[in-house]
Amino acid sequence: MVAGALVVAAPASGSGKTTVATGLIGALRAAGHRVAPFKVGPDYIDPGYHGLAAGRVGRNLDPVLVGRDRIGPLYAHGSAGCDIAVVEGVMGLFDGRIGDETDGAAEGSTAQVAALLGAPVVLVVDARGHSQSLAAVLHGFATYESSVRLGGVILNRVGSARHEQVLRQACDRVGLPVLGAVPRAAQLHVPSRHLGLVTATEHGGAAREAVAAMTELAARHLDLPALVALAGARADGPAWDPAAEAGAAAVPAGEGRPVVAVAGGPAFTFGYAEHTELLAAAGAEVVVFDPIHGALPADAAGLVIPGGFPEEYAPQLADNRALLADVRTAAERGLPVHAECAGLLYLARSLDGHPMSGVVDVEARFGERLTLGYREAVALADSPLFAAGTRVTGHEFHRTVLTASGTDASPAWGWRGAEGPVGEGFVRGQVHASYLHTHPAGNPSAVARFVAAAGRYRDDRRRDGAIVAVS
Repeated sequence: MVAGALVVAAPASGSGKTTVATGLIGALRAAGHRVAPFKVGPDYIDPGYHGLAAGRVGRNLDPVLVGRDRIGPLYAHGSAGCDIAVVEGVMGLFDGRIGDETDGAAEGSTAQVAALLGAPVVLVVDARGHSQSLAAVLHGFATYESSVRLGGVILNRVGSARHEQVLRQACDRVGLPVLGAVPRAAQLHVPSRHLGLVTATEHGGAAREAVAAMTELAARHLDLPALVALAGARADGPAWDPAAEAGAAAVPAGEGRPVVAVAGGPAFTFGYAEHTELLAAAGAEVVVFDPIHGALPADAAGLVIPGGFPEEYAPQLADNRALLADVRTAAERGLPVHAECAGLLYLARSLDGHPMSGVVDVEARFGERLTLGYREAVALADSPLFAAGTRVTGHEFHRTVLTASGTDASPAWGWRGAEGPVGEGFVRGQVHASYLHTHPAGNPSAVARFVAAAGRYRDDRRRDGAIVAVS
């Protein structure tokens, strides 16, 4: 039976739903529940805090990137073995991909995910400035879209006992139970930067302390028994299965599983849990390493460099000269490389003046404007991930810009932007480097194709005597 879920949403961004959701996850775990944490949309940062609170990996649910039909199966997969799930929403309850509104709930919105799961919504309201008129706001949210069930309200940043009393009366007027009231003085702060919160991996012990404080806050001010009783979800079909999605083993004949090295550590934290699951299901042995201090595994047959904040660690990354040289040499020899956003920056000649690996002939620097949004893209060249002509939905999220100088690479993607056609990313040999984030669960054949390329590279290197088979 699928675990019941609570969808933590808000009328608008900045209402405090990350603090409430993370604290709720931690408080439920402390009360003895096995909690599955989820985040709506392409956010890579909040799931890190969710994971610390839950003691298990945080996952994303994004209908735009994986398709509506995969939301239920991915939820069932991610909540297996748990008795309750907490799904933190994105932006305001009905906010999503602009221009894709369907029946009031935009594509990719928290409301859409809640409807797909059949789960109740708990609305976190920033109480500052609210009084009796809160009843009208709640009435609008409760009746705006019939497929969304508003199960209750958490009053956040409440100013006083009298303020709380007035707000509770407003909730009573529209028949919505108050499931918690958090005082304004009890609010917590998590460090942020240009792309959102500082990641839990970077924040280290301070992140654990922040999560512990959020947990204590939730345990003191939320009605946990009422929230547990409210949780619910539909079970539509079987759970997502990475082995079934990857298809038959993608690795060609040869001894053992090809090693796919995945960059990790504080500079490369933006990834989906399903990615490594699909890599393994397609036949790879996944080895995670930290490019700040680590080395490329000697038997690496593929390299994945995900997103993150390399601009914050450019001096440290540049200091690991041996790794930069090894990555450049391996790429020149035909190592399949999948570099996504931060990975693209690592493959550049330099990042904010610090030398990088130089696999792609571009200079990267921190820019003035944030580039953000979903993209409908088509692959413009064959690569270890996609055949030319493959269509995907991806997401851009960066504040760096590139300056190219005579690169012989082909553009990886094309799409139509506001000012006309856009060519983005680079394909050169077996290297696919791009700002565009894609969700592996939405493109499982790309992962299988990549592992197959890694298997061919391994076998070719063994024939050349560069990689020794290990029994």
